[in-house]
Parts: sequence; structure tokens; C-alpha cells
Amino acid sequence: MPESSAILEIEKPQFTVRLYEDKLKIDVRETARNEIEEALENKPFLRETIGRILNMFVPLHIRLCDIDSVNIEKSGNVKIRISHHRDVTIQLEPQEAQKLVEKLNQLIPEAKRKELERVMREAKVQKTAEEKLESGRAAAPYVLQSPAVESPRLDEDLEEAEDKEAQKKED
Repeated sequence: MPESSAILEIEKPQFTVRLYEDKLKIDVRETARNEIEEALENKPFLRETIGRILNMFVPLHIRLCDIDSVNIEKSGNVKIRISHHRDVTIQLEPQEAQKLVEKLNQLIPEAKRKELERVMREAKVQKTAEEKLESGRAAAPYVLQSPAVESPRLDEDLEEAEDKEAQKKED
């Protein structure tokens, strides 16, 4: 699926912040990464480990539904609180910080609502599939069956379940 265009983009010499409808991306520019690697040039072990850490965490992509809160600190930095993760602090100009915080506070509730709807839909689908299995009907095509379940045996089980239901109705 093609990525939608950014709602807000802030470019700094060391990084770029891009806000999309469902996520926030913070990309460190190659020059900043090179500066860090050059600073560690005399220590190959540190350069290798920190370089790997940078590649793991940068670029940073944060789903808006995972953000607990966003605010501007007294220092002027934007502080993003994320559930079960370390907070993210972004140093921006006051106007940029204000604009980013306003946009995030507009988009976060909608992203949380969409995520809740998605989770509820998945739970409903899973519950329906489990009910079908329990009642003896064939599993829906989106439910994975274990390799131990074979079609002829499943057909026999279905016939037995239908016979039992018919017997219950007669009694």
C-alpha cells in the first residue's frame, strides 16, 4: 500500500520529523549519523555497537495510537510519552513545537479510536470463528487449522454433530 503524504514535515540539520495520519516518523540524517560514527572512530568496538543500535532505532516510527500524551516542556522541547517505552524528546523551535503538538493532539484521539475499532473487529471475528468450531461447523477460511485436522475426519465430525443436534430436537 503506498504511503500517504505527510500532514506536517519539519526539517532540521540533524533530523526530519514527518507526521502522517497514523504515525510519526523521526529520521536522523546521514550527516548526523556520520558525525556520531566519526566521533567514535578511534574505538572500533563502540563504533560497531553504537552503529548497530542507531540502525535498529533510527528511523524512529511511532504509531499515533501508542502515544499517551504530547506536550511542550519548559525548555521548549516536545515530549512524547509512549506506553511501555521510553519517552521521546524532540528539540524544535517554539513555533514548530507548538504546531507539531497541536497536530498530534488532533490526530491521536482519532488514531486511538481506529485502533480500538480494529481490535474489536479482530476479537469479534475470532469469537465467531471459535463459536463455529465449538458448534461443529467448519472453520471460517480465515482461521488456520492445525495439520492434524484432516478433511475426511472433519466431515465425519460434522455429520456426528448434526446427528446429535437432530436427536436433541427430536427429544
